[in-house]
Amino acid sequence: MAVLDTFSLAGKVSVVTGANRGIGRALVTALAEAGSDIVLLVRDADAGARTKAEVEQLGVRAHVVTADVTHPDQVQRAVEESVAGLGQVDVLVNNAGFCVHRPALEVTPEEWSSVMDVNVTGVWNCAQAFGRVMVEQGSGAIINIGSISAQIVNRPQHQPGYNASKAAVHQLTKSLAAEWAPMGVRVNALAPGYTKTEMAPVDSPEFRRHWIEDAPMQRYALPEELGPSVVFLASAASGFITGEVLVIDGGYTLF
Repeated sequence: MAVLDTFSLAGKVSVVTGANRGIGRALVTALAEAGSDIVLLVRDADAGARTKAEVEQLGVRAHVVTADVTHPDQVQRAVEESVAGLGQVDVLVNNAGFCVHRPALEVTPEEWSSVMDVNVTGVWNCAQAFGRVMVEQGSGAIINIGSISAQIVNRPQHQPGYNASKAAVHQLTKSLAAEWAPMGVRVNALAPGYTKTEMAPVDSPEFRRHWIEDAPMQRYALPEELGPSVVFLASAASGFITGEVLVIDGGYTLF
């Protein structure tokens, strides 16, 4: 197989959680451009329909499945609907996430639980349910969206729950990779640095000093810049890679 051909996802089916906006939508586009059919696992069916239409314009099939990733029964139903809709599941991208910006002494029990439920339990629910399908078929790739927040303490905003949750995602990635490698399933994580989305005001003046000027590359990322790395981790190009955390941060964590 030629080198560039190893990056092709033609004939594959990729499931992306939190696929309607920001990083999730960019990852969906990248996977579709690589040839993968797409399952959009979302909570908003109407927004999912709009993204579905955009994906289909790229010449691949798309299917919308609604589920709250924090509920195992809904995730299991999403697995069944995904397989029924597109016939198989080859790639899972656990992208859905949630953050609360608040000092530790002010975080409420409800806020802590919400962050952990989406960022850790949600990843676990989807990895277990879709992973079961992959183990049975003897192949598959799971990419968990972690964060450099698993390795640093962000400033000037305080977000202790988010940081802890992403550290858990990185370690869960390694645990699943070790367990499922003999079954033909690879599990890796992507750890983005500061990325401009609707939810992340990375270019606001009050954050520039710490988020942009402290990075060796002196800039933030765009969601589209994360897509090629997800395609790499999903494809045969990374066929001998599992249990790794790929950091994309413009060198931020070097210091």
